[in-house]
Amino acid sequence: MKKYLFLYLLLSSVCAFADDGSRLWLKYDLLADVQQRDTYLKSTQFVAANSSHPTIKVAVQELEMGLKGLLGKAPVLVQTATKSGGIILNVAPNSPSTLPQDGFELFSEKGNIVISSKSEAGVLYGAFELLRYLQTGKSLTNLSVKSSPKIKLRMLNHWDNANGTVERGYAGSSMWKWTELPFRIDPRYITYARANASLGINATSINNVNASSRFLTEEYLEKIKAVADVLRPYGIKVFISVNFRSPRTLGGLKTSDPLDPEVRKWWNEKTKEIHRYIPDFGGYLVKANSEGEPGPQDYGRTHADGANMLAEAMRPFSGIVIWRAFVYNADPKGDRFKEGYAQFKPLDGIFDPKVIVQVKNGPIDFMPREPFHPMFGAFPKTTLGMEFQITQEYLGQSTHLTYLAPMFKECLDTDTYVKGKGTTVAKIVDGSAENHPLSLMAGVANTGSDANWCGHPFNQSNWYAFGRLAWDYTLSSEQIATEWTRMTLTQKPQSVQKITDIMLNSHPIYVSYTYPLGTSHMMGEGHHYGPEPWLTKAARPDWTSIYYHRADSIGLGFDRTGKVSNALQLYSPEVQQLWGNAEKCPLDYLLWFHHVPWTQKLSTGRSLWDELCHRYYDGVGQVGKLQSAWESVKSDVDKETFEDVKGRLKIQEKEALWWRDACVLYFGEFSKLPIPKPLVPPTRTLDDVKKLTEIYHLR
Repeated sequence: MKKYLFLYLLLSSVCAFADDGSRLWLKYDLLADVQQRDTYLKSTQFVAANSSHPTIKVAVQELEMGLKGLLGKAPVLVQTATKSGGIILNVAPNSPSTLPQDGFELFSEKGNIVISSKSEAGVLYGAFELLRYLQTGKSLTNLSVKSSPKIKLRMLNHWDNANGTVERGYAGSSMWKWTELPFRIDPRYITYARANASLGINATSINNVNASSRFLTEEYLEKIKAVADVLRPYGIKVFISVNFRSPRTLGGLKTSDPLDPEVRKWWNEKTKEIHRYIPDFGGYLVKANSEGEPGPQDYGRTHADGANMLAEAMRPFSGIVIWRAFVYNADPKGDRFKEGYAQFKPLDGIFDPKVIVQVKNGPIDFMPREPFHPMFGAFPKTTLGMEFQITQEYLGQSTHLTYLAPMFKECLDTDTYVKGKGTTVAKIVDGSAENHPLSLMAGVANTGSDANWCGHPFNQSNWYAFGRLAWDYTLSSEQIATEWTRMTLTQKPQSVQKITDIMLNSHPIYVSYTYPLGTSHMMGEGHHYGPEPWLTKAARPDWTSIYYHRADSIGLGFDRTGKVSNALQLYSPEVQQLWGNAEKCPLDYLLWFHHVPWTQKLSTGRSLWDELCHRYYDGVGQVGKLQSAWESVKSDVDKETFEDVKGRLKIQEKEALWWRDACVLYFGEFSKLPIPKPLVPPTRTLDDVKKLTEIYHLR
């Protein structure tokens, strides 16, 4: 382990070739400002630590590598600080500080910089914060920083399979080399651990929620143990996604009924076995009775029965059970919007204290813009965790530049009003609204085997943004974008601002040319790429497009105010009042809740049809502006990265046109209205666009 780490750090510090993105935001290149370097050097001459804990050792190594790279001179490593001008790492478990275990303080004292925490992990987070200060050009004078995570469990969910594929992965194959483990440790695991620790991410579920029982076998527990051993010094606990049928598949039992004594015994013994391999095992993540996955309902039991059985097995240990709420029935007359709420609401207060119910940010499925899930705020007796998707399944995958911090914050900052004004979704998730001791924010990871980890160079920023918001959801999207840009792309102030603006504008632009005004779920079948609003047949009705947009000769949108579905009633009266009136509903959510006539005038002064067309056309035009803005920073960005993004922006423009033409031509079949002037009608026909989709299916 130490050998691999040393070799990796050595290689990272001397790389001088074109930037392939493999270092992520952990770039410790020499700062160009000589005066700034000299100022920093005066405060970083040595590093002293009062602990030899493995986590403190990696903190020291990170500071040594970072300072040497950024400042051109490595600090002296000492046992005790005997002079001023250095960095002191202080683990103080008995400190009177009110900060929680993972929190840290970063302050100036007697000419030194002190990083102090009650835990080793907290000191590591503080070390990364200090390096972030240097990378982003902040002053070290009179430091006085207190920082602590608002969410206790900050987690990546990997949808990686044993065969090396990644479900909804757009950056190559799986980063986990299962055929090599446990005998060879890929150095990328260390980079992965460092990157997560730099953000405060402290947990990872390493395999797909559509889980194979194979991950619970002795063969794979040995492999997972090897990964856990790498991640442990960085404060990261490993979780395993499990298949609910495992007692039958692996144990030879006749049933997997969670109330069957033999099944409970099997899970108890399996949990003990896992802890013999991984003493600090984080716990189980479960997708059950969803999209064909087995679960307790197969035996007439509830989600609580299944989750509580696993919680019982976990009771002797520190780990927990995370049970996903992404469930829905194939009902052509129903509303998928309500399914999770309907199945879980009767179970509020029944789940074991060791169970967290993990809820997607919106009620459908990671759409580019969704109203917050109605479960948030409606389950006071149940700990609810947030599930965001970092990988861009419905957001352009690896070819569209879409910065997701604004989307994450839009959800977290929305007021549920369930305990009065100010009860935001974030306060439900962090546990403060109902005084829950556990809290969770999970992100479906976008990592893969690509050299730059995430496919599109800018997709790295979404991993970064998720981690920063899981630590502190009050950070602004702009601050996070600026940090990432300065740490990853350039330090030149003018270009930093231009790139930050590109990022902040990217999500609204994407929504404009794909899902404006609250439309949803119109992507290509199966691959979820490109438009297919005409999709009428699929394996189940709620996998079609027409199920959601409800276009007809009268208008567009899914009425959820009571005429077709009463889903709006799942929210608090204040939210119902905000969204329930079509004339006052924010336009971003309009068609989520209302079937609006094509000719109805909106708050913009345009009819629904005209506004829809203008948004599709404007979205395409804005992609052109993104291209121009990116071209303007060419001289300040690594050439390889610049050309990579430039090429993807060209693809994005072409596909934005694809979305625009597909949607305005298709919906025009219902509205019977012309494209409003001065917009120019598409030169191709709807049949032409449909052929593009057919060709894509042939891939």
